[in-house]
Amino acid sequence: MTALQESLKAVAKGRTVISVDAMGGDRGPATVVAGILLSAKANPEIAFILHGPKDELERLIGRKHNLAGRIEIRDATDVVTMEDKPSHVVRHGKATSMWSALESVRSGEASACVSCGNTGALMALSMMRLRKLEGVNRPAIAILWPSRNPQGFNVMLDVGADIRADERDLLQYALMGAAYARNGLHLELPRVGLLNVGTEEHKGRAELKAAHDLIAANEVLGKYHFVGFVEGGDIPGQRADVIVTDGFTGNIALKTGEGTASLIGDLLKEAFKFSLLSRLASLLAYTSMIRLKKRIDPRRVNGGVFLGLNGTVVKSHGSADATGVSSAIKLAFQLAQSGFSERLAARIATTDGSALTGAAEAVEIKDHAE
Repeated sequence: MTALQESLKAVAKGRTVISVDAMGGDRGPATVVAGILLSAKANPEIAFILHGPKDELERLIGRKHNLAGRIEIRDATDVVTMEDKPSHVVRHGKATSMWSALESVRSGEASACVSCGNTGALMALSMMRLRKLEGVNRPAIAILWPSRNPQGFNVMLDVGADIRADERDLLQYALMGAAYARNGLHLELPRVGLLNVGTEEHKGRAELKAAHDLIAANEVLGKYHFVGFVEGGDIPGQRADVIVTDGFTGNIALKTGEGTASLIGDLLKEAFKFSLLSRLASLLAYTSMIRLKKRIDPRRVNGGVFLGLNGTVVKSHGSADATGVSSAIKLAFQLAQSGFSERLAARIATTDGSALTGAAEAVEIKDHAE
């Protein structure tokens, strides 16, 4: 056993090891280390492999007692910036902290990877180093969206892994999203909705109509309930637990939601400052406002999960603060503990090519009949 393996074994001690990319986020490695500290305080069952410039990270960690014996630093001198093209990183990124963080998952040293870095580069490297699950055409990014449902959140995917998606891809998103909802939200039979411009079956592009029939045909095999087409207003609603869409539409919806939430927060602050009476009203409503802020705070559900890979990868928002980084690590830990990646692989494998082919043929017959 090498000295590195001995060191990692001492760090793990039966804990779940999370590989963390310290570089690439908007706020720098100090924020990532602060997020790790919050996670370490909240959960003694997590150990960490931290990737980045060793000297800088050692200074940041210093004598942090909560991390004593629970963190291994891997020296990685290069950084993937937000401006770097994914193709360039794939060819020349071997010395980067992002590559190193994914390599720890690939080698089995860590159960999951967390990074605040360049989304496109992280997805490209993840597909190259971890590979796609057998049968998956396009991986997807899934996020948790605050909703009116009892579980408090809905799953939406894809939100930006790939702007294209045909009917087969959308079916796989439904399968993966339902698996995520079962493991992440503990829903035995998730309700799946397909995002469209209307709920009527005749609306939408041809691939959406074909996807509608494919997803409906695989309800039993996929262990979900298909509710049909849903609209934008259903994303935070109660009609479905999983919202399926292509990455182009999903990313626009996500950024629109984030911008709207920020606008509402700013308008509320202005309204409460309008007069002496409104200032008094803000004091009376303080506890309710704090509760609302926690309920919709994006930092507390920070983390998009890359679905369809041979390993768990959580993409934290680039501008995440320590709370956001801690939330992404918590999500990675929960998925690793549940064996989510293995369960998803098994679910995709059970939906074999013959089942998909049969469903596709049924759709084709229906189209000809119409």
